[in-house]
Amino acid sequence: MITATVFNHAGGAGKTSVTRDVGYELSKRGQRVLLVDLDPQANLTSWLGIRNVSLDRTVFHVAVEGTPLPEPLHVFGLDLIPSQVDLALAEAQMLGQPGAHFALAQALEPVAQKYDVVLVDSPPSIGQLAILGAGAADRLLVPIPTRAKGLDAMPGLQKATSLYRRLRRDLTVALYIPTLYDARRSHDREVLEVLRQHLSPMSEPMPQREAVWLDSNSAGEPVGVYAPSSPVYQDVQRLTDEVAQALGLEIQA
Repeated sequence: MITATVFNHAGGAGKTSVTRDVGYELSKRGQRVLLVDLDPQANLTSWLGIRNVSLDRTVFHVAVEGTPLPEPLHVFGLDLIPSQVDLALAEAQMLGQPGAHFALAQALEPVAQKYDVVLVDSPPSIGQLAILGAGAADRLLVPIPTRAKGLDAMPGLQKATSLYRRLRRDLTVALYIPTLYDARRSHDREVLEVLRQHLSPMSEPMPQREAVWLDSNSAGEPVGVYAPSSPVYQDVQRLTDEVAQALGLEIQA
């Protein structure tokens, strides 16, 4: 089992879309996949059509008490540890607890034979829950928008990854993923070139095709379910190939 945490401390980078849709595609291609929603905004959970989650089904007790993982939900061929807004209460309760940042890593150990890959959707912060996700990670996947805010986020990303390596000295970024890319805009092309000069390894950019993403989110379905004949799904399939290669996963064509 390999655990990859999808991280960017800035919001709007595409973390949750990458987690949901790459996770679904990996599952469709024969991988046993567990998704973990660490974001109290619970977008991953709702974008998979799950509502009204009790706090006991989240990682709350894992984080603050070191309990085993709760029983996951099963949706679209995936297993999911969902989230909800009260998960934010774990931030304060984790402070001062020795070893709390490794609670998720320890909780994942007993299920290591059950899954091939775990994708963790990290909150857009460098708070305790984000560190919990980093503490569980074998590798990081880092979506970064081809916008000015993507460039602005780079110093923060470098600081965060340096902090995380103090927890896990062997932790590396498996793949940087440029998102929201529009090749018609000179600004996007220029930002992409700067990202390529400073970040490696990097995937091909994910084009900005907002309509299908937004509609699939509202429907609570992965793009591969909602619009399997769309160009967006083709983008997801290509990205999944790149993610699988970066993580060393052997997937079906």
